[in-house]
Amino acid sequence: MTDHIKTELSNGVLTVTLARPDKKNAITQAMYAAMSDATERARTDDAVRVLVFRGEGDSFSAGNDIADFIAIGSMTGEPLDMSVFRFLKALADLDKPAVAAVRGRAVGIGLTLLLHCDMVVVAEDALLSAPFINLALAPEAASSMLLPAVLGHQRAFEVFALGEPIDGRTALAWGLANRAVPADQVEAVAAELAAKLAARAPNSIRKTKALMRDAERLWALMQREAVAFGSQMKSPEAMEAFMAFTQKRAPDFSKAG
Repeated sequence: MTDHIKTELSNGVLTVTLARPDKKNAITQAMYAAMSDATERARTDDAVRVLVFRGEGDSFSAGNDIADFIAIGSMTGEPLDMSVFRFLKALADLDKPAVAAVRGRAVGIGLTLLLHCDMVVVAEDALLSAPFINLALAPEAASSMLLPAVLGHQRAFEVFALGEPIDGRTALAWGLANRAVPADQVEAVAAELAAKLAARAPNSIRKTKALMRDAERLWALMQREAVAFGSQMKSPEAMEAFMAFTQKRAPDFSKAG
């Protein structure tokens, strides 16, 4: 278990808080395990009608913890054995509504998690990015299908290939969010939407969401992405990217091929 994930159930809303603000809520494998537990609980516990994801402090999430990445890159285990993929499977199977409240940075999984949420509230000045290629990795969380479905191929490819952030207003305009509001209103607006969802007919909502998503297809794609992600994570390219990140310099991919 970890103290970096907090959960609270109130009036049918299970709130999952990423509580590692000193690290911009970068997610470790222990945190993924706790997030998996919460997401699985949301699906199986009749007392839970809505799942909310939020971050403590000034960021939603800086993405995966790079120290974890470097450690995992030296292991010989399969990517699907990692706690993150248990969390992704739980997201694919989730048939209850999920809401995200996003302030500050939402990086990597911090962005791709939003593709599995049914309602997303972002701060107007939030910055969302998916710098997988900047880290010599590959997309995850079925984002290779879901992001182009939302943004179109060209915009999604730019988000992946360049890794440059888009702000909350752009996320709203491009269809990644339901609401873009001042940062100090994000939590309240997300809570209001969650309460409205919790008051709706629960079985009707579950069946509606299940019809809108193909859980088996999502999980199959996540496993394919895991193969690409895993091979890249152990590649010389990724090692160079990780070292460049820790040394606060630009990576040099000039000898990669």
